[in-house]
Amino acid sequence: MRLRETTVPLIIIGIVLAFIIPIPGFILDILLAINIMLSVIILLNTVYLKEPLQLSIFPSLLVITTMYRLTLNLRALYLILGEGDAGKVIAGFGRFVGGNNLVVGFVMFAVIMVVNFLVITRGSERVAEVAARFTLDAMPGKQMAIDADLNSGAINDIEAKERRKKIQREADFYGAMDGASKFVKNDAIAGIIITVINIIGGLIMGMAFRGESLQQAGETYTILTIGDGLVSQIPALMISSATSFIVTRAASESDMSQDLFKQLFSNPRVLYLASGLSFILSFFLPRIPFLLMAAVLAFLANSVSKQQKAIIKQEEVKVEENEVEAIRKPENVVSLLQVDPIELEFGYGVIPLADVNQGGDLLDRVVMIRRQLALELGMIVPIIRLRDNIQLAPNEYQIKIKGVEVAQGELMLDNYMAMNPGLIEEEIDGIKTTEPAFGLPAIWITEGQRDRAEMLGYTVVDSPSIIATHLTEIIKKHAHELTGRQEVQVLLDNIKQNYPVIVEELIPKLMTVGEVQKVLANLLKEGVSIRDMVTILETLADYAPVTHDTDMLTEYVRQAMGRAISKKFFTDAKSSVITLDPKLEQIIMDSLQKTETGSFLTLEPSVTNTIMGSLSRQVQKLVQLGQQPIVLASPVVRLYFKKMVDQTIPGIVVLSYNELDPNLEIQSVGVVTA
Repeated sequence: MRLRETTVPLIIIGIVLAFIIPIPGFILDILLAINIMLSVIILLNTVYLKEPLQLSIFPSLLVITTMYRLTLNLRALYLILGEGDAGKVIAGFGRFVGGNNLVVGFVMFAVIMVVNFLVITRGSERVAEVAARFTLDAMPGKQMAIDADLNSGAINDIEAKERRKKIQREADFYGAMDGASKFVKNDAIAGIIITVINIIGGLIMGMAFRGESLQQAGETYTILTIGDGLVSQIPALMISSATSFIVTRAASESDMSQDLFKQLFSNPRVLYLASGLSFILSFFLPRIPFLLMAAVLAFLANSVSKQQKAIIKQEEVKVEENEVEAIRKPENVVSLLQVDPIELEFGYGVIPLADVNQGGDLLDRVVMIRRQLALELGMIVPIIRLRDNIQLAPNEYQIKIKGVEVAQGELMLDNYMAMNPGLIEEEIDGIKTTEPAFGLPAIWITEGQRDRAEMLGYTVVDSPSIIATHLTEIIKKHAHELTGRQEVQVLLDNIKQNYPVIVEELIPKLMTVGEVQKVLANLLKEGVSIRDMVTILETLADYAPVTHDTDMLTEYVRQAMGRAISKKFFTDAKSSVITLDPKLEQIIMDSLQKTETGSFLTLEPSVTNTIMGSLSRQVQKLVQLGQQPIVLASPVVRLYFKKMVDQTIPGIVVLSYNELDPNLEIQSVGVVTA
């Protein structure tokens, strides 16, 4: 342990001392061999890295190797100029690489210098600079992502600390690499300068002090200079390459070799095409090399293709085994108990409408339905589940609420549905049908008849619009069933962000979430929007201390929302309505029976039939006039009369006088009697 702790300081001290202490040629040979092999080890380590932080010491290592290499250059310079002999390694490099030819050796050395300085060193410097900048810029976003995961419970405190520590280490690493890459660049420049000094100084020493001719001095000192340059620049080239690898390396689960073969030679189509191109080129270029490459690529493509097929088969077997194992597990039954709030099932012929790849936009329309109903009714529509059902007819669809079918329809996908608004006398040819959402008479027409039908004034819609409209109306009709306690809690949490006092005063001191849910369900059942939750909650807070009858609380809320209710059901300033005979209202009041669970009517069947008959006649009058039938009643009677008539005329609008906007002009065109 003590040896490990003192190794690096001793190495650094030794490098510094080597600047001034003479080194014999045979020791310099050993140090040069260490320099070469150390560069090889560093380069290979960067190749096998999975992420840069595995070699976080690299910036400091870069500084140490640069200092070491410059020390060796300086000692070699001293021996070359002083003794004309720098050891066997430098002389061997000069003769072996240059082949005892000064021109070849010099050109080789110059090319290595240019490649190292202009290509690798400058490229790695630029990449390190950009990587450092982007890493620092991305730190705030990564910190926010960690905080979000921690707050959501996806990770714990220990994992969050580890991630923050890793982000800090990455920033420090790339910042250090940005600075350390300058050492590599300046080292290359220093190598060029030392080489020029060696040649000029060697010529001066040989000719002036040793009496050698220009040719002898040039041959001796140039070979040594080239050898010295090569023995230092080749390790420098490896270190520069290692720098490039480490700053361009992305995090991966495997090393560079595995990623190379996995990403470059994993597509058999590419390999087959390359093989074919190589085969074609063999007719125009030297045949043997390209035919050999074509055969190798074809063999490799065939091998990769077989491996991929084998992997696919293994995965299919694993999937089947997992499915069988999952079916055998008893806990799998729990997933079958889940009932989707809203389901839209369709036959296989309707699938193109929901398939984005086939141009279907039904999914986008479903998203718009949820948005539309949120704005119109203020409700949170649950996720609408779309699935195909082979038991249905090809062009049939059905809508389910909580697993029970509530509506169905049938489409003609290549046709359009045309509906007569009631004022068009000219008929068009087509297949008669019924519009599924409102039950109106309609005609299926072809695409060629569409323009003519629109010119005549028909309302023409396509199949996706039919399904979307039908689904929207079904959700509106069953909105009170789809708004449960969980949805109400979401609404309350949303209001609490801006109006915390209202929610805290009402819940749980005065009312429970379940009681609020019943009031909201009563409003939605009659088509009243609950978007103005602030008014609803304030009204409940005012009257909850007086009564816990959710039906009565609903009436108080309706009165508080009178302006919105009037705006919804009365589109004109002057409107016609049906009123109740005061005697009838008194009969209803006298027949009320109050119990612990609420109040209900105890009218005799004959009286109820008389009332329903009178109401039907008055409603028929307004329908013939093309107006929506609306019944007005006193505030106390409205609720009970609405419950009674819903059994015979569902959906009829019953309002109280207290819900009317004072600016409206109301005209009674009929009276319901008993």
